[in-house]
Amino acid sequence: MPKHNSIALVAFIFAILSAIYIKQFIAPQWVEQSYVYDVSTNNNAVSSYIYKGQKVIIEQVVDYQSSPLNQSNLSNLSNSANSPALEQQWVRDEKQQLKLLKPAFHFGVWSLLPAFITIALCLLTREPLTALLGGVVVGAIMLGRYDLTDKVIIPNLAKEGTAALLLLYLWLLGGLLGIWSKTGAAQAFANYMTKHFVKGKKSAKLVSWLLGILFFQGGTMSTVLVGTTVRPLADQANVSHEEMSYIVDSTASPIASILAFNAWPAYVQALIFIPGVSFLATEADRISFFFQSIPFSFYSMFAVAGTLLLSLNITTFSGKRIRAAKLRAEKTHQLDAPGAKPLSAKELQSTDIPDGYKPHVLEFILPLVTLTTIAIGSFVMLGSPKINWAFGAALVLSAVIALIKGMSLNHVVDGFGNGLKGVVFASVILMLAVIIGSISKETGGGLFLVSLLGEQLPFWILPVILQLMTMIIAFSTGTSWGTYAIAFPLAMPLAWAICQSQGVADPELFMMLCFASVLNGSVFGDQCSPISDTTILSAMTTGCDLMDHVKSQLVPATLAASLAGVLWTLTAYFFA
Repeated sequence: MPKHNSIALVAFIFAILSAIYIKQFIAPQWVEQSYVYDVSTNNNAVSSYIYKGQKVIIEQVVDYQSSPLNQSNLSNLSNSANSPALEQQWVRDEKQQLKLLKPAFHFGVWSLLPAFITIALCLLTREPLTALLGGVVVGAIMLGRYDLTDKVIIPNLAKEGTAALLLLYLWLLGGLLGIWSKTGAAQAFANYMTKHFVKGKKSAKLVSWLLGILFFQGGTMSTVLVGTTVRPLADQANVSHEEMSYIVDSTASPIASILAFNAWPAYVQALIFIPGVSFLATEADRISFFFQSIPFSFYSMFAVAGTLLLSLNITTFSGKRIRAAKLRAEKTHQLDAPGAKPLSAKELQSTDIPDGYKPHVLEFILPLVTLTTIAIGSFVMLGSPKINWAFGAALVLSAVIALIKGMSLNHVVDGFGNGLKGVVFASVILMLAVIIGSISKETGGGLFLVSLLGEQLPFWILPVILQLMTMIIAFSTGTSWGTYAIAFPLAMPLAWAICQSQGVADPELFMMLCFASVLNGSVFGDQCSPISDTTILSAMTTGCDLMDHVKSQLVPATLAASLAGVLWTLTAYFFA
């Protein structure tokens, strides 16, 4: 057995034994989580709030002190085997403010064990599937869910978000890639771009960077759109897969936090309300605050700038792994490192065009334009991009064009099936990544990290502390939006309390710095985590080995984060 695998086995056994010990002997520490919504009261004294576009009536409000979910009562449950009697309760505090209380718990530093063992096994074995499964097993044991199938995997797959993710990336994305492979559409597009626009490695990377800017919706949408579009032309231009996956990943969430004409402000604003803070009073105020904070999104700016430099073949700040990958592709024409295991299967790495069928570039462009138009149009019209609609329409259009041009139905179905086979492995990894993120949240890793912060910190160091905390949380859970849900309701009130207690001269500027550090720290952690959906999809759509992608982009991303931390600290010290 190779040395790394032996170390991984020992680490996994230790993690299993630790999980059993935690379940048997470590009592959870219960923590009060309070959520404040924009509550309106009608003439009949009925209070309500808007959640996900729906009006929710507030019933059975009790006094905060009498609630079993206040921190005092929850603290009495800590170090015992008892759980809170309620899952949530509306309360009225001493200022007559309505709050929704929910209990949560953590196991102290042990809460980080599932994410830690997952990442450690990823680095040691370079096998993300077994590493993720190992993390899921450890987390399930900690939570006492020994029936892995019925208590962990199936409940998570049954969630609306997980099912939609698998539908999109297994059926729709896989089918679309498979039909493009069968019709030769992707290769025709690569040939067309190479003939008219892409004249070498630099222009191929620059086109990829510009597409990343163009698809500024961010997250998985940007990753899939850009990755599937640029893969054929980049391969033809002999650009290494490490370079391409880095460009695709670093122009997804980072650009979405700068060109924030997307779903991000609407989601984040609901998490940053603080009673008594005038510039965060209404939804419009909070969205305006989001956009006013954009000039302080230093990490996102450096991340996007770093990929631009790489696109221009300036590799000074890219790290030795990306420089080595670039040199390898130039000298040996090997787009992957020796021993790499690309997430993109062989079914999608070559074309299988039926005899007599002539590919045309429009077979790639028309579905892509349809996909983009529906995604952006549905966002403008409905407030949320309908990605499944977009990919479904592109898939149907690609199949219809192929049938009209004379391809047999059997060949179209064969292409669709090859596409499913091509992404099924990555889809399983994606599924496990979602589950490990959910388990990490349940075991309280994020709550524990945020609880390490105290109000005695010098105000000027708080932004970089928040950055580090959210980087770790997002890296451990593989999600930026999930980190926002954990961090913002805790970080923003903490920042405001420090503003008041330490007499910060410009509270609004200081709050913007703290806000930007949470926003950007979460983006960094999500972007660099091997269990993040955008990281996995960046590797999958560009045909890169997952851990090669993670390791190669970690250096430039860390450099960008370090520069951002310095700027946040200096700005807070001299101007706040």
